[in-house]
Formats: sequence, C-alpha cells, structure tokens
Amino acid sequence: MKRIWLILLAFVVAVNAQVEYSAETNLAINAPMFYIDFANYKSDSPDKARLDAFVQIPHSSIQFIKKDNSFIGGYNVTLTFYDQNKKNILFERSWREKITLDDFTQTISRNNYNFSYRSFDLNPGNYVIRCILEDSDSRRAGTREYKAVLKKLADTLGVSDILLITEIIKDPSGDKVVPNISKIVSNKTNSLPFSFEIYSNRDQQVILEYQIENPKSKVTTKYMDPVYVKAGTNSIYHTIENVNFKLGDFIIRIILKDKDWKEIATSEKLFVSKIYGFPNSIVDLDKAVEQLVYIASPQEISFIKQGESYDEKLDRFLQFWNKKKPNPQLEENPILYEYYRRVEYANKNFKGLSEGWRTDMGLIYITFGPPNNVERRPMEANSIPYEIWEYYDLNRAFIFADPTGFGDYRLVNPDYSRWPGYR
Repeated sequence: MKRIWLILLAFVVAVNAQVEYSAETNLAINAPMFYIDFANYKSDSPDKARLDAFVQIPHSSIQFIKKDNSFIGGYNVTLTFYDQNKKNILFERSWREKITLDDFTQTISRNNYNFSYRSFDLNPGNYVIRCILEDSDSRRAGTREYKAVLKKLADTLGVSDILLITEIIKDPSGDKVVPNISKIVSNKTNSLPFSFEIYSNRDQQVILEYQIENPKSKVTTKYMDPVYVKAGTNSIYHTIENVNFKLGDFIIRIILKDKDWKEIATSEKLFVSKIYGFPNSIVDLDKAVEQLVYIASPQEISFIKQGESYDEKLDRFLQFWNKKKPNPQLEENPILYEYYRRVEYANKNFKGLSEGWRTDMGLIYITFGPPNNVERRPMEANSIPYEIWEYYDLNRAFIFADPTGFGDYRLVNPDYSRWPGYR
C-alpha cells in the first residue's frame, strides 16, 4: 500500500512531465477549467428575450506572470451562437479579461475566482451556445457547449430563470450578488440562496412554491411563500434553510401561482452537491469507494462500505483520505486530486466492455500514472492491434493487445501480484 502512495506522490510533483495518451482523442487535460451559466430574463426590447451569460474561472486555471510587485493574468472569452441544429452560426461575441493580484497564493487558489458577465437581447427560440475560454499567456483553451431555450416572458405574470448565489455583499451603493456559476454546493452546506425576477402588470399577491428535488431518491421537499409584487419587475432573493445535501444531482424549482392558487409559470435549475474539498468528478459516494481499489486494501474498502448510514460511510471515506495527506496541516490533498484525475481520465479514454477505470489500461494508468512513451501498432499484417507503454523511471513496459479489434485492450501476461493496491 505504501508503494503506490509514493508512486502517486511522485507523479503529482511531476504532473507536467511528458505524457502520451493511449486514446485516439487528446483529452486536453491541461485546458483551463471554467464554469458557464445562462439565465433568461424579460427584455426591455419588444418581442425580444434577454439572455445573461456568466463565466467563472478559478485563479488556479489561469497562468500569471510576475511584474514588479504584482501578478498579471488574463483570458479571452468567445461566445458563438448557433441555431438549434448547429447548422448556422447566428453571431459571435468576444472579450478579454485582465486580472491583477498582489498575493501569489491567490494565483494558485481553487477558491478564488474571476467572473465575466455579458447580456444579449435575442429572438425567442432555441439556441446552441459554444463558449471558448483561452488563457492569454499560455494559449491553452477550454470549450463548453450549452443548449438555451429563450422564452418571451409574460407581462401579466411571469418568472425568470433562477440564478444560484454564493453570497450577497452589503454595500453602500447597493447589494452586490456573487453568483454561483458552477452550480455546486457542498455537503457542509445546509442552505441554498438564489435569485430570480417576477414580472407583473399590476400590484398583486402571488404564491411561490419552492421545490428541491433529488432525482436519484425521488424525494421532493416543498416550501410555500406568499409574496406581494408590484407592477413591473420584482427582484426576489430567497434562501432555503436546513437542507440536507447528499452527494449527487438536485433540482431547485419555482412554481408561481396567483392568489387563487392557480399555477401560472414555473422555472427550474439543476445543481450538484459535492464533497467539500474533493474533486468535482466525484458525484457518487458508493462509486468513489469502489474506485479506491488501486490504492486501498480490501479491508479498508469493506470498512467504509459497512458504514450503517450514508453519513457514516462518508465520514469513513473522508478519514481514509485524510490519512493520505502528504501535509496534514494543509486542507488540500494533492494525492486525492491526482488519484481521481486519473480515474476520470481512464473513464473517458479507456472505456471498453466495462468502465474505463476497471479496464487493464485503466488499472495501469491509475496505478502508475501517464507513461513516458507509448508505441502504437493499430494495424499490422499478421498481427492484432497492440500498444506498448513505457515507464522509464520504473524500468517497466506494459503491452496491451486488442484480440477482438474493437478497442478492448488487455494486458499480455499480466502479473497482478506484483502491483500494490490491485484487487
């Protein structure tokens, strides 16, 4: 067990070493990580719908350059709007953001972000929006796509899209909202703040029904709130308290009803609950425990699984990873992040007849990290496809053969007993 822990630590330190990818498609794992969200509001222009675009990027995803006593970074954002079938580009918008920081620790922080915001008046309808974010210095680029349905919101009584909120900052010039663009909450959170707009043609009493639904458990919690709205646009800020967020997907839903309890309009947004301080790729606790197979002993995995409740399993899972911290004084655990980065990479690149992390290629990649060199022989006369992964530091090479020709690569003469952490 100790050996694989040291191997993981070594590759965390050398994460920028030469990496060869065994999949045909380069996953661009060095692309900057960022979040994007959109919200549909009532436009001031007749027959239009307003779409607000929000972009959030952690400082750790941006490359900063030291200049005098400051650290300078930046990125370019390009939004391309397509029709719903992605056959035609309707228009494109680009802008540049510049960031200046005085503290080096903020430049590598996952908890400090930069926000971008733009607003567009569009014809109601369905759109596909592609966002490309490019780091100004390294030119690394990441891409996200989003399907948007824009509605022309009613003047008589209507509700906008929901915008999740991280916090509201009190300011003499007015309250400033810090949006939660990632749409992520953590297991340490027991409240859900959000904002939206109600449009009305007159002063009137309405009923707001808030629902938080867990699609996995099929459990929906409802909250009722009578609200008096004025004619025009009403900005609503609301927080649902005492919510028990378990790991997984959730839906926040608003149902707008008139004073007679007739349903007028609805709005909903999907968000995700994650484990605080853990990679965003972990979305299922039971699955994350199973994936410990290459770093934990069977006894350790059984101990976690035997927890009588979800909370007890989670606590044992957290204790396991706390013991793996190279520096117990720090909150972040690089071993944890590197391990599940490899699991995520294996799932996206080595999927065959089973999940990528369960394949032979997944086994080697997760255990030993990226190979120093990959020799591919996909098509040769009188030979089945095969690959050779070379690890110079380990003085080892692994041969994978695909006897079926369908990309299901298997280790040739595997010796599992020599590899710590394997089943």
